[in-house]
Amino acid sequence: MKIKSALIATAVITTTIISCHNKEQNKATEQDPLVANIDSTVSPGQDFFLFANGKWFKNHPIPASERSNGLWQMIGDTINAQVHNLCETCASLTNAEPGSAKQKIGDFYFTAMDSVTQNKNGIADLKPELSNIDNIKDLAGIVKEAAYIHTVSGEPFFVFEVAQDDKISSKNVVHIEQGGLSLPNRDFYFDMDARAVSIREKFVRHAENMFKIMGYDDARAHKAASNMMKIETALALTSRKKEDTRDPLKNYTKVTYKQLCALIPNFNWQVFLSGVGLTNVDSAVVCQPEFLTALNGYLTTFPVDDWKDYLKFHFIHGLSSYVDDNTFMETFNFYGKVLIGVKEPKLRWKRAVEKTNSALGELIGQVYVTDYLPKGTKEKLLQIGNDIKAVYAERIKNLDWMSAATKEKALHKLNTMIMKVGYPDKWKDMSALKVDRQSYVKNVMNANKWEFNYMIAKYGKPVDRTEWDMEPQTYNAYYNPSNNEIVVPGCNIIIPGYERKFADDALLYAVIGATFGHEMTHGFDDQGSQYDENGNLNNWWTSEDSIKFHDKTKMIVKQFNGYVVVDSLHINGEMTQGENIADLGGVMFAYEAFKKTKQYKEKQIIAGLNPDQRFFLGYAYSWMINMRPEALANQVRSNEHSPAQYRVIGPVTDMPEFFSTFNIKPGDKMWRPDSLRVRIW
Repeated sequence: MKIKSALIATAVITTTIISCHNKEQNKATEQDPLVANIDSTVSPGQDFFLFANGKWFKNHPIPASERSNGLWQMIGDTINAQVHNLCETCASLTNAEPGSAKQKIGDFYFTAMDSVTQNKNGIADLKPELSNIDNIKDLAGIVKEAAYIHTVSGEPFFVFEVAQDDKISSKNVVHIEQGGLSLPNRDFYFDMDARAVSIREKFVRHAENMFKIMGYDDARAHKAASNMMKIETALALTSRKKEDTRDPLKNYTKVTYKQLCALIPNFNWQVFLSGVGLTNVDSAVVCQPEFLTALNGYLTTFPVDDWKDYLKFHFIHGLSSYVDDNTFMETFNFYGKVLIGVKEPKLRWKRAVEKTNSALGELIGQVYVTDYLPKGTKEKLLQIGNDIKAVYAERIKNLDWMSAATKEKALHKLNTMIMKVGYPDKWKDMSALKVDRQSYVKNVMNANKWEFNYMIAKYGKPVDRTEWDMEPQTYNAYYNPSNNEIVVPGCNIIIPGYERKFADDALLYAVIGATFGHEMTHGFDDQGSQYDENGNLNNWWTSEDSIKFHDKTKMIVKQFNGYVVVDSLHINGEMTQGENIADLGGVMFAYEAFKKTKQYKEKQIIAGLNPDQRFFLGYAYSWMINMRPEALANQVRSNEHSPAQYRVIGPVTDMPEFFSTFNIKPGDKMWRPDSLRVRIW
């Protein structure tokens, strides 16, 4: 029965495809990425993700330098090639105006490509700071050095930032969160499966090698690495699990400056705040107060010399990719090979382009918008976003589990949700950033310091709600609950196979429409639903509606807890629930919006596929990502996003339209009975 149903579904699509008669239709069918990627040896009822994408995976194995391969990699390669051209052009200029965008881009990229100077200098540019750490005598010196490292390299002890107050979204405040770990999160320090144990062992060996690069002999390096692991294990022990950091209310404790000092008296906040450039701090949001209390004890439990080694590692780790090849490879061998299974590093030009883009993204973005975005990008994105918002409003009005009072507030929040698309109307002023052709790692440190200072300068100033946290050349999107806004950069319009033109609406809504729906749904997921229309933590639900909502979210947690990804590792449904809720909302809203288009209403056949087939295959195409087992294991332990395969399989199996489109019946592996299908929005 299972095989029959699956074969029927496959035959329907195959028959439709080969029914095209003229050569032009056949050519279009062959070139259409949705059709070209279908693996007919797999039935949609058995594994829709592999059915939709399997042929592409077979023909495009993961490159040795990558953790994954797929659509995101293709789009990334396209963007990198464009940015590469810009970098090469700027680097070749001999008369670029000092301080101009072209001078900074060209000089930064030039030093990134200058392997001769990097290998000649080794870690020489970092040694003065390592010597400063050697000269530390007491905890005050440890705190002062930690502040400096926060500005140029890493985040020892904790995460420190200036950001919006969750309860007063118009105000920028100091935020302090648990952190100070070198492995992705606390679970890596305690999980006892073979993969986790091996990672810990190899991390200690990596730390030993890094201390040797700093000049330690074998015995001292071994001792320093072992002691640092003890410190980080202690920090991890008193860190909350990632799923326990999801509730914004439970992770919000606002304290006065006096209370902050009392919480961790062994840490001199006056020294730290002065070191990061802040004065007159009157309060702070401490996300996990018990972490600071525990850290207070650790500061005296572990001797100053151990903390000095800890700081050295965090300082050099954050900059190790921008010095000589030996230091770079040592970091790559652990964080690339061991943690995510990458076989070899990317080519130097690719690394140089990516770092130039991340460090000088605002400068590059200004050129990218003009030279590479299709005309009408903003308008098309706004059209799709408004269509999705209209569908969302309809669904809220028709909910059978939400009261009229809560519906009114939900609709108000949705209607006031800001959509920023394409690119910002004003750019950040990077004139204070100094870049030259002397040292790659110093350019990186200068860029890090500029970014840190930009953040610090927000303290005491009104929140700028026009600001973007992504560049137009970043293939991603986000929802900011404190601004009640979604941001979709312009390059999201790119769909491989449709260069220099817009794809058909089935693909646009499946890929970009689902992105809009995903980000909008974040405003109503387990976290975003706690913020009101002004971006403040404020309960706008009736108690009865809140109970009903959380009962529904429990269903999606249970659904994703059941997926085994690699080894015996299950998806953590609690940790990933916000993203899973957003994925479900995204694809459902996108499908409803697509049904209102001319393509759907006229039942247009494109490349042998009807509108429903194109939509669901298009959604699978949007997550066409094949990952290494090591990278999958790392993601399952540390990332709030489910792996790509389950971002497809999970939400579509909650949609009855998916089952009818591909004739999936009870007994098929993909079948999900109606009683288990999640319906939230």
